[in-house]
Amino acid sequence: MSDKQLSWKYAEEFVVERPEIAAARVHSSELGIEAVSPAVGAQLALLAAATGAKSIIEVGTGVGISGLWMLAGSPSALLTTIDSEIDHQQVARSVFTDAGIQPNRVRQIGGKAAEVLPRMNESSYDLVFIDADPQSVIEYVEHGLRLVRPGGVVAVAHALWRDRVADPAQRDSTVRNFRTLLNEVAQSEAVISSLIPVGDGLLQLTKLSD
Repeated sequence: MSDKQLSWKYAEEFVVERPEIAAARVHSSELGIEAVSPAVGAQLALLAAATGAKSIIEVGTGVGISGLWMLAGSPSALLTTIDSEIDHQQVARSVFTDAGIQPNRVRQIGGKAAEVLPRMNESSYDLVFIDADPQSVIEYVEHGLRLVRPGGVVAVAHALWRDRVADPAQRDSTVRNFRTLLNEVAQSEAVISSLIPVGDGLLQLTKLSD
């Protein structure tokens, strides 16, 4: 293992997850759902806290792990979370309840994000988290930037996609999608962008203006 890999491993193991998040991670593993890593979760909590998030929208509920992290970072925030897998949302509902999250703090929407997101109000969210179909990631980010307020943050999971994005020999459609996204935001004057190698890569965008 290289020194860099050791550092990444250390960064992941540095995070101490709350018992309710650790329990949710067990559910996620049992269902075969890939949850955000502890370091990604901690970064999401930090983003929620740093933006003073009151309104959060998430594309890809899973069993609620990322949602728990963001709500931990901003205990007064309201979370809207979208997922097309109704079974997963039912598990997530139980996870939120077991964690003591009041039902009125979480709005779960079942359906395809591509159909739900256009109906959401623009510039109405402080934090947008995207962890869903990588084939649609560019479309989801476009919606995310429409929905987030100026000064708010859009975060995108799996931005390094299995360590394939950085490998020039990899050219499948998912890798191309992420490369296109990264190239576009790096050159955009509408956002401040940062790509960090926690988990599977987390892209962070701060919207500068409407």
